Order: sequence, then structure tokens, then C-alpha cells
Amino acid sequence: MTEHERSTWDEYFMRIARDVATRATCDRKHVGAVIVRDKSILATGYNGSIRGLGHCDDEGHMMEDGHCARTIHAEANAVVQAARTGVRIEGGSIYVTASPCWGCFKTIANAGLVKIVYGEFYRDERIFAFAQRIGIELVKYDVPGEGL
Repeated sequence: MTEHERSTWDEYFMRIARDVATRATCDRKHVGAVIVRDKSILATGYNGSIRGLGHCDDEGHMMEDGHCARTIHAEANAVVQAARTGVRIEGGSIYVTASPCWGCFKTIANAGLVKIVYGEFYRDERIFAFAQRIGIELVKYDVPGEGL
């Protein structure tokens, strides 16, 4: 992209999600999420510990079945942020730097989000079949010129 070209909306929101990921507090994986409706940002989230408790970066990981269980995932934190501030997200889209795990996918679906745009694929193939079954648009998108 030259300095005079405008970003597409997908590129714009994915770049913001990548920036949000820099706030993550688990060094195993930094993930950022941005919830959008009508080209407006409604909420953001990154993976981090329970509010008020120590972070992985400070206290170490809480490993269970090969995953760090200390953190709340970025997608869940974005949905929670919207709930805490009373922002309606139904009908919106979520931009996330890595595809949602199964638990986050279920949260996204029940929150009424209709589109998931993700950077890298992360672990769970089930999201593809279930997204199709329930009508959630699932889009792989890498920011041009940037590797994830």
C-alpha cells in the first residue's frame, strides 16, 4: 500500500486488532479482537488474566492440557467489555488476530455476531462446519505486507 491509498475496512480493523494484541499479558500467544458494527468499533479485547489477578507475564502460566488456563481469550474479553459497558453487539463482526477456539466461537455465536474475520488459523477445525451451519461468515484475512 502506498502512503496515499486508503486501507480497506478489513485491513483497517485487522490492523487495530493487531495493535490491541500488544496489550496481551500471556507471552504464549498475543491475541487481539475488535468488535465492529456499521464500520464503528464497539469493543476490543486481548488475552489476559481475570481482572485484579496477576498476569502470566508476572506470575507464570497456569497450564492445563497444553493450554494456559490463567488467561481469558481476546474474543471473550471483547464480548465482556461490550456487556460491561452496555453496548449491543448483535449483528456485528469480530476481527481477531487468530481464529477463535471452540469456546470463544460458541460465545461469539450466542452473542449474535454474524461475521468473524481472523488472521492466523488457531487449533480448532470445528468452527468451519458450525459457522456454515448457523450462518456465521468466517473470513481468513492477513494484513497485506505483514506476516502474523
